[in-house]
Amino acid sequence: MHPEALMKLALREARRARGTTFPNPSVGAIVFRGKQILGRGFTQPVGGPHAEIVALQKATRRYGAAALRGASIAVTLEPCCHHGRTGPCVDALLAAGIRQVFIGCTDPNPLVGGKGTRRLKQIGVDVRTGILEAECRAVIRGFQSVQERGRPYLVLKLAASLDGRIATADGESRWITGEKARAEVHRMRAQVDALLVGSGTVLADDPELTARRGARIVHRPVRVLLDSKLRVSAQAKFFQAPTVQASPTWVLHAADAPLRRRKEFAKFATQNLRLLMVPKRGDKLDLVRALQTLAREGLTEILLEGGGALAAALLRAGLVDEVHWFVAPKLIGGDGRAALAALGIERLADAVQFETMHTKRLGEDFYFWGTLRDGGKKK
Repeated sequence: MHPEALMKLALREARRARGTTFPNPSVGAIVFRGKQILGRGFTQPVGGPHAEIVALQKATRRYGAAALRGASIAVTLEPCCHHGRTGPCVDALLAAGIRQVFIGCTDPNPLVGGKGTRRLKQIGVDVRTGILEAECRAVIRGFQSVQERGRPYLVLKLAASLDGRIATADGESRWITGEKARAEVHRMRAQVDALLVGSGTVLADDPELTARRGARIVHRPVRVLLDSKLRVSAQAKFFQAPTVQASPTWVLHAADAPLRRRKEFAKFATQNLRLLMVPKRGDKLDLVRALQTLAREGLTEILLEGGGALAAALLRAGLVDEVHWFVAPKLIGGDGRAALAALGIERLADAVQFETMHTKRLGEDFYFWGTLRDGGKKK
């Protein structure tokens, strides 16, 4: 089989694991001999085996260890050669007798990148790199962002009327967009580590923040709430025991949050309900430090779902990497609630610029998505 065809199969495996492997990258692997696929695998949740190991194990169970001697593997990310929570994948490949390795992209971790490839070549393994590299890097964009910038990859989602309103003056917002647009949002949720909202969104909407397919929950990302003053009470529905037990919930707050609120949360704190203190910048949470904190806690890709003020603040700080905007063919008027708070744009030249842009129709709604130039930060 052609290397690109094999890498496409490996990419399909890698995408199956998105949102479930942090702090590790989502990787896919295909073990093959000639045109025969022997085993497939993707990265398991943290502490579990990497994609290469899963694929090797499946191949061994089905065909026996002897079938792997002299076989090949296609893997979306360079195999690791260091000891972490699991052993080096390079050692496992050598022990299995793999003689050819197709690699999509090198590891962006500067302490690791290139070493796995060099080790394989030194032993005499035929290694080919850079196969569908752009596609392979896209799958690990969150991991790469943490390695290179010290913060997660941040995606902003907005759903608004044609005149840029997310709710009526009285706060009614369900549903501005139709079923197909909402299904696309749930697909996005299923691919990220965490969903980020501000306190205003929780106080107004009390969102569940899960990824659903129909009536079935398919993924429970970490729910991250930015609440400097702990305005949302620990007694709120958002923090009810069944929900928090199923969905990890982290609250980022400032040191000057009311002591009584912090004591209230301390009574309910569990492994799944955590308070994380973040320094302030002026009278608000320092958003750069907030994202750095989330990266240190292991998050790599985050979907920002709520709060026009929070979205605008992150855009002003140049911390948004990608925007997904769903537009319903409705007009609410100037008394409705704006999708974005003030950005402080005084000249058109300072407007947020897109690096890439795509559009499509979803039922009656329009869907725009693209990456931002320099995180959308003004020059």
